[in-house]
Amino acid sequence: METYFKIRYEFDREEALRAIDRRLREPGSDYVCVADGVILNTANRHEDYLRVVNGGMFSVCDSSYVPLYIKWIYGVRREQYCGSEIFRDIVASRRYRMIFLGTQQPVLDSLRENLKKYNPEVEGMRFVELPFRPVEGFDYPAIARMIEEDGIEIVWIALGAPKQERFMAMLKPHLSRGVMIAVGAAFKFYSGVEAKRAPEWMVRHHLEFVHRLSQEPKKQFRRCFNILRTLPMLLFREWRAYKRNGGRGAYHVSAAR
Repeated sequence: METYFKIRYEFDREEALRAIDRRLREPGSDYVCVADGVILNTANRHEDYLRVVNGGMFSVCDSSYVPLYIKWIYGVRREQYCGSEIFRDIVASRRYRMIFLGTQQPVLDSLRENLKKYNPEVEGMRFVELPFRPVEGFDYPAIARMIEEDGIEIVWIALGAPKQERFMAMLKPHLSRGVMIAVGAAFKFYSGVEAKRAPEWMVRHHLEFVHRLSQEPKKQFRRCFNILRTLPMLLFREWRAYKRNGGRGAYHVSAAR
């Protein structure tokens, strides 16, 4: 794992999947964050949320821009591993019993149908709508009982950032095993309802935010504005730390947990 902009990332796709598999063979529960620009921005403005993001196993990099920033500052190449990709990879592996929590029931119903082409076994898995309420208002012991009674290994959560990361941190103490992964919009992407992921050419040219702006202008404009107004200072602090540490970076490499 490597730490940039205060967030502990696992950039190696295969190692991320292996680490999840290893964790499932150990007692206790854990979680993985899918860190996009919103999470990066929020975590660097709120220390309590940063502790939540770094309180799990690691984050995968959902932003296509973070690898560019790392290249500019550190001169090393890293790759994006977005939430929709890790979601597809794990579902399609057909290795785990899963549950899908969050969003509205019509989205979940369409998601179940569309995921069958990747993994027919999802037909017998649970897709559960969570009520709209503050993150402190969920009955975490009851949710944990539902998960454990069904022998769940992977818990997928889609509540939107920063709520879904706080949800995982609050559910973790109630689970005796399993790995939670918060995937944000991936449920909508794979359900075919409402939002769809940008075309590949837009993703490749770092223009996915334009596509999302066109689909959810009010929500995404606010997010983009917050990211842009804090980005210059974020980049400057990372560059300054890198220079002060003799070109090695203050946050560069962290030990595996």
